[in-house]
Amino acid sequence: MNMKVRERLNSHTKNVQKKNPHLFSSDGLLDVGPVDFDAKEAKHPGEILTLATGDVVSIPPTTTIMGSIKTMTSKGFRRVPVTDAGTKRLEGIVTSTDIIDFLGGGERNRLVQEHYKGNLLAAINAEVREIMQHNVACADFSAGIDEVITTMLDDKTGGVPIVNKDRRLIGICTEKDFLRFIAGIFTNKTVGDYMSTNVTTISPDATIVDAARIMVKRGFRRLPIVRDGVLLGIVTASNIVQFIGNGDAFEKLITGNINEAFDEPISALISKDLVWTSAEMDLGDAANLMIDKNVGSLPIFDDGKLCGIITERDFLKAMID
Repeated sequence: MNMKVRERLNSHTKNVQKKNPHLFSSDGLLDVGPVDFDAKEAKHPGEILTLATGDVVSIPPTTTIMGSIKTMTSKGFRRVPVTDAGTKRLEGIVTSTDIIDFLGGGERNRLVQEHYKGNLLAAINAEVREIMQHNVACADFSAGIDEVITTMLDDKTGGVPIVNKDRRLIGICTEKDFLRFIAGIFTNKTVGDYMSTNVTTISPDATIVDAARIMVKRGFRRLPIVRDGVLLGIVTASNIVQFIGNGDAFEKLITGNINEAFDEPISALISKDLVWTSAEMDLGDAANLMIDKNVGSLPIFDDGKLCGIITERDFLKAMID
């Protein structure tokens, strides 16, 4: 990895300014200044533990699917490792995409239709082992950073559990950890070098289940919402799970009437603010902006038009180049 990183990994205490980020909201545009760079090389084997989150929240495989939804929504997680209750040995993982797949977006919904004869109330009380990913990509605690990035890219996953030699869970490393890794560092690589230009979008009139099906089928975790060429917002798989796991939608879930909630227009999930940037922004500045605004992607505009999108996964590709 030919990138420089900060002396203090995962530190949020340093108040750095950002170069040319734009926050588009009802309050207007915010423009601020350049980044201060204070870095070192990081290539040491086993250094993944300096990036990974320890003291990981996990659930046993006997947790109900409804219980896993509540854990994810209450903690704001995109994924939760599934471990043996006694040994903490890794047995699987459940993600927000798995949940929307189960609730109507894809093949996991067959569990509801075939095994539970369409009875969603019974299905959500099934054990999470029924829908979790069993063959989990994970990393040994002694792994190097490049090795973990390669694993995440090869397996197209946004996070890998970190385990010891007995496969006991000791941490987790996610795409967001790598964003923090390079946030504010001058990389000499631009957003335009790594953004995707063939952007799949969805109409605000489409339903939540329409968005869920596209995400599951195409392997996306987010979709820009566009009307008449105007970007209105971005919806993510986590947004859908948060929506389903709270308020009126959760009441419909536990009464078995989730189809009513899933038939809501996707526009119901549009947040007030939209964070965006231009193709010329340095990747380190873009990472800093995404961490600061707590977003997993940035739409890219050129002359007022949406020309691409960069996601957390694109930063992994840049780091391994």
